[in-house]
Amino acid sequence: MQSACAPDGAWKRPIRSRDKIHFDGTHNQWRTPPIPCPADDGRSYGAQVLFGGPVLADHRLDRLLSENGLSEEQGSPPDSSEGARHRPIRSFVLRQGRVSNAQLRYYEGMMAGIGVPYVAAPHDLDTVFGRRAPKILEIGFGMGETTALVATANPQNDYLGIEVHTPGVGSLCKLVAESRLANVRIVQHDAVDVLREMIQPETLSGVHIFFPDPWPKARHHKRRLIQPPLVALLASRLQPGGYIHCATDWENYAEQMLAVLSAEPLLKNTADAFSPRPDYRPLTKFEQRGLRLGHGVWDVIFRHRQALLQAEDDRQD
Repeated sequence: MQSACAPDGAWKRPIRSRDKIHFDGTHNQWRTPPIPCPADDGRSYGAQVLFGGPVLADHRLDRLLSENGLSEEQGSPPDSSEGARHRPIRSFVLRQGRVSNAQLRYYEGMMAGIGVPYVAAPHDLDTVFGRRAPKILEIGFGMGETTALVATANPQNDYLGIEVHTPGVGSLCKLVAESRLANVRIVQHDAVDVLREMIQPETLSGVHIFFPDPWPKARHHKRRLIQPPLVALLASRLQPGGYIHCATDWENYAEQMLAVLSAEPLLKNTADAFSPRPDYRPLTKFEQRGLRLGHGVWDVIFRHRQALLQAEDDRQD
């Protein structure tokens, strides 16, 4: 069967409208890139998808992970040194998963523009986004639905999303392209490394951590993301008055979040305990289903103490 690829590397099939959009982060505008040709194994592209989809998807996922320095089994950069066995506990594990054709297409077409490669050096976020605006960091955006909705409703803010799973990154790339969002950037790397090496102190206006992995088994609680060292690191990256907003549907994890955040001296709770869901956090379809079934959802919102103390001093004056 003749290959579906043209000599110049473009697909012969008609280009759909959803294939024509691509965000150029360098020039902060939308462009129409060439559509890349899949690996040619002598079959048409349709035959590859129809008969070789699962195998091709696994191969692509391995390639995408290796390009980003991630190990699918360990969920962390490969390390052959003797100190690898002392690697810090990770809050995530990269599990085997299929990257859909749409996710791959948008991943490859969009990450050159909205992706921020991990580099162990401080970044100027105003330069990354091409403007001065409040910067909100989201850790673990999943498939990106909430990130896209929040960014659409708040164009005055810039949103930097961190996610390690390639299907989720590709999904958010698709949503960003479809909504033509210019205020979203993505880092595909471990959030702890990004915070420690790339985010400068007192640069973030807010942090969103919505429904992180609850690691429900007691022996796995050490893997939970919300731990005192991370919260201290987050607090150091907040501007005065900046906030940390966590949400979970596991009551035990909600109690841990409340206790850990309350113990951080730079932070102060905005409520007596748990906060009502603010309007800027949309309800996901899974959350709505859980609420209908009677499941609870807990929001915890803390602010940097410096601005709160300054406000109290101003009222006293």
